[in-house]
Amino acid sequence: MTHPLRLGIAGLGTVGVGVIKIVQEHEKLLSQRAGRKIMVTAISARSRSKDRGVDLSGMAWEDDPVTLARRDDVDVFIELMGGENGPAKASVEAALAAGKHVVTANKALLAHHGQALAELAEANGVNLRFEAAVAGGIPVIKALTEGLAANRITGVMGVMNGTCNYILTRMEKSHLAYEEIFEEANALGYLEADPQLDVGGIDAGHKLALLSAIAFGSQVDFEGVEIQGIDHIELADIEAAQDMGYRIKLLGVAKMTEAGLVQTMHPSLVPMDSPLAQLEGGTNMVVIEGDAIGQLVMRGAGAGEGPTASAVMGDVMDIARGMLIPVFGQPAKSLRNVTAVQTERETAFYIRLSLRDQPGVLSRVSAELANAGISIDRMRQQSHDETDAAPVLIVTHMTKPATVELALKGIAKTGLTMSTPVAMRIEAV
Repeated sequence: MTHPLRLGIAGLGTVGVGVIKIVQEHEKLLSQRAGRKIMVTAISARSRSKDRGVDLSGMAWEDDPVTLARRDDVDVFIELMGGENGPAKASVEAALAAGKHVVTANKALLAHHGQALAELAEANGVNLRFEAAVAGGIPVIKALTEGLAANRITGVMGVMNGTCNYILTRMEKSHLAYEEIFEEANALGYLEADPQLDVGGIDAGHKLALLSAIAFGSQVDFEGVEIQGIDHIELADIEAAQDMGYRIKLLGVAKMTEAGLVQTMHPSLVPMDSPLAQLEGGTNMVVIEGDAIGQLVMRGAGAGEGPTASAVMGDVMDIARGMLIPVFGQPAKSLRNVTAVQTERETAFYIRLSLRDQPGVLSRVSAELANAGISIDRMRQQSHDETDAAPVLIVTHMTKPATVELALKGIAKTGLTMSTPVAMRIEAV
């Protein structure tokens, strides 16, 4: 009879507890589907005495996750502590060096050290799996590495941070300011310990970098991701977008061009009837384009105990069945070191300006846009109080990001702006 697959779990937060629940509640189902028993033999966390609502008896305890990673009775080390360095990195390296399979939900670790860890895993003939690191319960990693392995991937796009999507959709429905919804999300426990990881777009940027590596056969290049968060978006932007038939989403886009790899994570306006616009709350969506499959849309819960633990266990089940595939879908040493380039793809842009309420201001703004080569589709001056600032909304015709940047610099030099302009792409998806 095949011996059981023995798991060691480092980190007993929401996801770690969720994994234990699945193993305990679906013991028979897992055994039937994997062809062998799956059991948790050892665990590690910061507090040994905390009541986590699950039965931990019969599991060995290790205070040090590195020691846990090296235990003889652990076949698969599951890292759920988080953090790009420190105990997470040290324990994953220890497990791989000891010939243990590793499953992790740690997108930051892989975004910064993915190439080295992939080479270490493959040199030792073990798996390093990370389905839970990207888009929660959506099996997008498996789709790219397995189901779409015969496709030349031409593009990846998606909404990949549930917290940002929650904030943006709540602003629209409640008509409350960003600051109020931010505090609400924080009170609900949706934000990372460092909120900038979420609202600054960094968490989503990590995920996009991992998807790009698999999609385009390139080394993970998080530093090459152009990132802009959502903390500059005001209720006026949400309402103006809605009035024009759009919703604002933190949208990731990755494409391989002749010049190099383009990776952007920016707030963008998407049409109201787009699948991306329909996402509510913490839901994620990933859109993959391949030469054989065409367009594939995957939607599901982007975070939470159940969805993320489900993704972790999906990787565990593949290991239990004896699957061994390269970390990023092809041997790590064959991944290309590509050039990161800024996108020159033309789109329409939404621009919000706060201008001095003086005669001739709009004509000067129009002149600066024209001098940069930007054609205006529509311009609207919103009503305002008795202050000197006049809010102006502009939608451009198709233009390049560099051209918009040049125009905004020219407008700033006029001395007519009262605050930093806001510019967002309008994506036809």
